[in-house]
Amino acid sequence: MENLLHWMRRYVSPVFLALLVASFILWYIAKLSYTYTTEQTVRVSVEGQPFEVTCVVEGIGTNLFGYRVYMNKRLRIPLSELKTHPSQEEGHEGKLVIDPQSLQDALAPRFSDIKIVSIKDIPEIDRPEPKSETVSKSKLRS
Repeated sequence: MENLLHWMRRYVSPVFLALLVASFILWYIAKLSYTYTTEQTVRVSVEGQPFEVTCVVEGIGTNLFGYRVYMNKRLRIPLSELKTHPSQEEGHEGKLVIDPQSLQDALAPRFSDIKIVSIKDIPEIDRPEPKSETVSKSKLRS
């Protein structure tokens, strides 16, 4: 290994290596301007129940790269934006099945520069507890 490094230092110019690295970086940046289709894992929270869903997304490489690197937050989606129905599977009573098209429609506005093409398997979520209305003391007096 030392012989190879010694040979490279002797016969390969450092300027050549620097220009080779620079050309690779410029080529990669140029390729990011193309439109790509890829899978993206999206972290979602519906009524406080977190899960991950895999989406097929389409967009310009720089936007896809940015979302993949910087998208660490969980997207909160209210249950009212989604179409759901109770699970019919045995042992899954009390679970809700989310309609994939309604989830795709709810996610689309949250990704302004990326198009969501499709959504893969969506896990079932627990049916949320009905919210009990609390009556304040001021309302009782009136």
